[in-house]
Amino acid sequence: MTGKGVRAEFGGQKIAIGNARLFDGEAIPEVVQQDAERLQTEGKTLMLIQADGQFLGIFALADTPREGVKQVLERLHQTGIRKTIMLTGDNERVGRAIADAVGLDEVKAGLLPEDKVKAMEELAQRYGQVAMVGDGVNDAPAMARATVGIAMGGAGTDVALEAADVALMGDDLSRLPFAVALSRASKRIIRQNLWVSLGVVALLVPATLFGWAGIGVAVLIHEGSTLVVVLNALRLLAYR
Repeated sequence: MTGKGVRAEFGGQKIAIGNARLFDGEAIPEVVQQDAERLQTEGKTLMLIQADGQFLGIFALADTPREGVKQVLERLHQTGIRKTIMLTGDNERVGRAIADAVGLDEVKAGLLPEDKVKAMEELAQRYGQVAMVGDGVNDAPAMARATVGIAMGGAGTDVALEAADVALMGDDLSRLPFAVALSRASKRIIRQNLWVSLGVVALLVPATLFGWAGIGVAVLIHEGSTLVVVLNALRLLAYR
């Protein structure tokens, strides 16, 4: 059940394991609700367990931030990224606990895959351009909707990798600021090369037509500008 949990038949019993949304319309025992409230307050993600309509218990899982994520977010802010936002299917308390630990600016919690797409559309309207980093099936639709979708190649699913514009070929978020900075450097060099190419053409055409330069000189200058453009682009190989 997308964004909710799983249902199956096992040993002749109908088993359901998932979050509270999986059991909408069912009466959850008060003792289960109390335990769920306590565990959510501790910032844990919950999965209720039910067999043949009877609630048996709760799985409580705790997300731990990746090592170095706080430093990665700080570097992203230094590169000019204005806002970092978490889109999560977990509850608000879990999302806020992680966000506070790593330094995220905002949290949108309790989202199904289609909710993430809507959130991405709202953010695009608000900020103009948005990038999304994800690795799972639930992230893929929102990544496709983002201006730039970035998949974690090491841990990412095939669907996420297919939907992404950029794939970090390793499960290492520290490469994200480098990817952002490299893309900006590439854009600058492309712009420089366009100006050089168009500028040379704009000078050589009238110079040749009016006899200010011979055809041989014009060809030499044109080919020289091509070498300049190639050498300028090759500077990216040494980018750090």
